[in-house]
Amino acid sequence: MNLNPPGRAYAGAGFALEGKGAMRVDLFDFDLPEENIALRPAEPRDSARLLVVKPGEEPVLQDRIVSALASFLKPGDAMVFNDTRVIPAQLEGVRLREGAARTPVSCTLHMRVGASRWKAFARPGKRIKPGDRIEFGEAGEACLLGTLAATVAEKGDAGEIELAFDLSGPDLDQAIATVGHIPLPPYIAAKRHEDERDRTDYQTIYAREEGAVAAPTAGLHFTPGLFEALDKAGVERHFVTLHVGAGTFLPVKADDTAEHKMHSEIGHVSTETAAALNAVKARGGRIVSVGTTSLRLLESAASEDGAIRPWSGATDIFITPGYRFRAVDVLMTNFHLPRSTLFMLVSAFAGLETMREAYRHAISSGYRFYSYGDSSLLFRNDR
Repeated sequence: MNLNPPGRAYAGAGFALEGKGAMRVDLFDFDLPEENIALRPAEPRDSARLLVVKPGEEPVLQDRIVSALASFLKPGDAMVFNDTRVIPAQLEGVRLREGAARTPVSCTLHMRVGASRWKAFARPGKRIKPGDRIEFGEAGEACLLGTLAATVAEKGDAGEIELAFDLSGPDLDQAIATVGHIPLPPYIAAKRHEDERDRTDYQTIYAREEGAVAAPTAGLHFTPGLFEALDKAGVERHFVTLHVGAGTFLPVKADDTAEHKMHSEIGHVSTETAAALNAVKARGGRIVSVGTTSLRLLESAASEDGAIRPWSGATDIFITPGYRFRAVDVLMTNFHLPRSTLFMLVSAFAGLETMREAYRHAISSGYRFYSYGDSSLLFRNDR
């Protein structure tokens, strides 16, 4: 278990300020044993472990379980949940090209850009060209009035393509639901196939707005019983929507953070929710973000003085250490991949050395990592 990059020291590293400048990506690397990767969620959901992290000169780490969450919050605090709903955005099909053999193609939809168009990551991406036709679904399987087919309208970098489907609007939505599969994260899909359980397990109990291709996984721990306990503790509950894209799974391949390009995700903060959260802050309550997706959206919607504005649109906010948080006071989040933008975000929130120590403790104590894994509750480091 090594959370210090070989031959590199943390002390003296230059921190990016408000997204400017760069940090070495290897500062966020660590070794994770295979046995710490969760392949199924805890049952019941709120029986997962919860590592409470309070930064300071000597960080305080407490081992708890998620069902005890209310004991760490105060009356008047407000929890913010991402109510996006995961769609079966993993599509398997064949590429059709005149004079060429039928080639198997796997596409993961990650952002809708029109009634009939989606951006997607394709494998094998190098073999696909604009103008290619792709038919999705098993051979002979009918979808609505025919097979689900699309034309490759554009091709970008790193296997990204834009698909123009023959169907549009609700008809396309139904077709994707019929032939698509739940897009399990690569670290789970590499070890087992998606099954019927995942259609329930990989969805929060409050999922409502369809459009995500990855779950806001911190929310997977919540149960009706946990909501009841939070209500009794006087903790408010509010919802925002950020449609999580497949780009959340992509590793940072650059050597420093300035060279990494974040994929945009579509989000919405209503006027009512913005007003309610501003009222919470005005009376001294804390904003508790459930997941990095909620946090990224709230920080995108926050002005310099911390006021949260109504928001609707795309965000590609990239948070690294040195960022000054405007809206969020406490973050509940799962344990993230090494060298990932999400580990960078939690390091910005609680401090890099604090998170190194927290992850060392989590790994040695057998915490389960990633989407179906355990959770942490991070208090913001304002030092």
